[in-house]
Amino acid sequence: MTNFVSLIFLIASVLFIFSLKGLSHPSTARRGNVLGMLGMGLVIATTVFSGLVHSYMLILIGIALGGFIGTNMAKRVEMTDLPQLVALFNGFGGFAAVFVAMATFFNPEVHNLLNTNGDVQIKSLFEIGLSVLIGSVTFTGSLIAWAKLDGRLKGNALTIPKQFIFNAGLLGFIVFLILIMMAAPSSGIFWLIVLSALVLGVSLVTPIGGADMPVVVSMLNSYSGFAGVAVGFTLENTLLIIVGSLVGASGAILSYIMCKGMNRSFLSVILGGFGETAVSSSADDGEEKIAKRGSAEDAAFIMKNASEVIIVPGYGMAVAQAQHAIKELTDVLKADGINVRFAIHPVAGRMPGHMNVLLAEANVPYDDVYEMDAIDRDFAQADVALVIGANDITNPAAKEDPSSPIAGMPVLSVGDAKTCLFIKRSLGVGYAGIDNNLFYADNTMMLLSSAKEMVEGIIKALEDL
Repeated sequence: MTNFVSLIFLIASVLFIFSLKGLSHPSTARRGNVLGMLGMGLVIATTVFSGLVHSYMLILIGIALGGFIGTNMAKRVEMTDLPQLVALFNGFGGFAAVFVAMATFFNPEVHNLLNTNGDVQIKSLFEIGLSVLIGSVTFTGSLIAWAKLDGRLKGNALTIPKQFIFNAGLLGFIVFLILIMMAAPSSGIFWLIVLSALVLGVSLVTPIGGADMPVVVSMLNSYSGFAGVAVGFTLENTLLIIVGSLVGASGAILSYIMCKGMNRSFLSVILGGFGETAVSSSADDGEEKIAKRGSAEDAAFIMKNASEVIIVPGYGMAVAQAQHAIKELTDVLKADGINVRFAIHPVAGRMPGHMNVLLAEANVPYDDVYEMDAIDRDFAQADVALVIGANDITNPAAKEDPSSPIAGMPVLSVGDAKTCLFIKRSLGVGYAGIDNNLFYADNTMMLLSSAKEMVEGIIKALEDL
């Protein structure tokens, strides 16, 4: 029976690997999801019917309760709230690792963790401590990330003096407690590790500003995977080690790529020290600024006479659920022989891939969607750059103002287009809390309205021309 279970777990691991590969591109994402669900189904069925289960009642209660909560959350969540949901799921995964570590610490004999002298093995104590550390940090860090993304906490960086040093010192203190627990395990030390790690999770995420929150969500996803790895070593469960490694490594790689793309330090993400930036003066320099406002008819006339249009979707598109109207707009423009492409910034929206998912939902062809590196230089040859609800990812302050909170972050060069059309509800600041001087440029026209209403108005105006 043990060999059969190992074989099923191996098959499931292969399915998870192919699932991850499928999720790397929108065209294969659906297949990747199916493979992942199939692998998880095999794992659950094999575990339940392996003969190692002592209480089916608890399992049934867990499945029913978790299934009810998960289904209810998935049905109610809006596409705009998906990042918050991901953040919560990361936290749940981390807290699950804490509960498993708790069960193994207080009942080591059940999990065969005792040595010949009847003491808990030192390596098992180390793995338990590691699970508690990573899992607790993931839990509270994810709750803070969720609260910031959901607007329940201010999106700006909340710092204390010497935040980086405090976080590094607290991490060192927790490692010291784990060493003490390995030498002389006690419930008091265990709970002190839990409490300190929960505080560390809060301290790591609060100093990080809203503009950098996508990196945090990705990193917390990685933490939840590594927490699973630690639990897998404790339980000697090969599948947990493999799956946790896949999640942890992929999340860490994605975080590194995003940090590189945003000119952020990877180490600072881990220790929560890159939210401490000076406030940009671009929003309050005493200079009177006048933005040129336009209508749907103005935008339609400009685009009707264009040959190259690049659309930049942002969070405003997600809020207005305007992706289907934008797809209709591209169809109308293409029917007139206008070349239309989409430019996707790595952190557009509230999480990596947010815009890609929305455009895929509207059946926008994958070949029309370009990542930033592949299309940014083309703005200089474009007749129109149509920006829909994006602010920080187009803000030239990232290049021009060293004191800006987004200084050094690569931004899309929409201002290089002959005409830049901005669809926004107002001239208000973006998630980073700074003004965008591009709104007041000579080649910019502001279309102040809901994204869906404005795009639908442009379509009607185009049809009337």
